[in-house]
Amino acid sequence: MQFAGFPEAALDFYDDLEVDNTKSFWEANKHIHAASVKTPMVALTDALADEFGAAKVFRPYRDVRFAKDKTPYKTHQGAFVGVAPATGWYVEISARGVRTGGGFYEATAQRLAAVRAAMDDERTGRELEKILARLRKAGWEVGGNRLKTKPRGYDVDHPRIELLRHRSLVLRRDHGFAPVIHTPEFLDVVRRDWRELRPVVEWVAQRTDTLE
Repeated sequence: MQFAGFPEAALDFYDDLEVDNTKSFWEANKHIHAASVKTPMVALTDALADEFGAAKVFRPYRDVRFAKDKTPYKTHQGAFVGVAPATGWYVEISARGVRTGGGFYEATAQRLAAVRAAMDDERTGRELEKILARLRKAGWEVGGNRLKTKPRGYDVDHPRIELLRHRSLVLRRDHGFAPVIHTPEFLDVVRRDWRELRPVVEWVAQRTDTLE
């Protein structure tokens, strides 16, 4: 199936799910999720697979075993293409529209140590700084989980201390309700976005993909 865009029904579905996140609502409307959310998402990621790799389209069910929030269903549909552990590209639709992103969203102690060592290094650290500066200038939001203090072993006056505080590093671009999300041309938008993020995704992957 060719990607034709995300229909308005996908946004309406998540608007309603946020109000009524129950099994009864889901059972009555899961055909809308299948046709308007999952099918377009699979078509989108399949069309990008030759260049970026196969995507994981996440299940709609929340793991509530240890959560205070017991609502059973996710209020968004995401898909992730991994090139290294917890590292790759992302696309998501929810009641707030569509967003794209990439980077690494978590890391073991060993992987995080490898990333920080590369951030600390004058050559590779400055390389990442330049990549992120270009992406910020292009409109990307740089975020992720960060320490409020300095990481152990690094000086608070380190020239890249703000980078070193990251325990994850994710970039995102919100397309919201832009008309293009409802059209086949949104495939080209996501392809462009992911290509822009390739330097930072590959920078992280080169430091972590061989680690256990």
